[in-house]
Amino acid sequence: MTEGLIVAIDGPAGSGKSTVARLLAERLGLQVLDTGSMYRAVTVLALRGGIDPADADSIALLARGSDLELGDRVVSGGVDLTDELRSDPVNRAVSVVSAHRAVRTALVERQRGWVAARGGGVVEGRDIGTVVFPDARVKVFLTASDEERQRRRAEEEPGSVTRRDELDSSRSASPLVAADDAHVLDTTHRPADEIVTEVLSWL
Repeated sequence: MTEGLIVAIDGPAGSGKSTVARLLAERLGLQVLDTGSMYRAVTVLALRGGIDPADADSIALLARGSDLELGDRVVSGGVDLTDELRSDPVNRAVSVVSAHRAVRTALVERQRGWVAARGGGVVEGRDIGTVVFPDARVKVFLTASDEERQRRRAEEEPGSVTRRDELDSSRSASPLVAADDAHVLDTTHRPADEIVTEVLSWL
């Protein structure tokens, strides 16, 4: 029975969140929400608009007022932003944008609305089990060795993964941290299907 089922998947960059979330959603017949893409989309819009990522008030207005369509592609105002989401400029700025408390408040409201409209879902991010859905039926926190995470994100600038994780773990608003009741899994050298099977056993 998946009606109303919410599975929260958190973890640092390159830990396997997106792959595990997608496969898990397929197995459960649910939709998947990558909350990181929302913060990245706002970052793209800010950079396109010449807004300083550190300008909390302007970024918050953007987060509240932007039309975001999330799916296989991320679209805002009819413009497809997908190919820019993981560009180097966005990688450098997204942790600054996502650290603003008002930005997080605005996007968390959207994330909860997305799940409510669909009657559940597999939701991945960095604060899902702690802030967005603290009552999720299953909470998973994925980790992997630094070497493995760098390998998985080899297309990024050197140090980009570590820098984002440090910023996201130390921010005052919804830091990257495992919920007390989360299942912590190290995905290093483990196939995604094996991880998914283990998560399914907890439902």
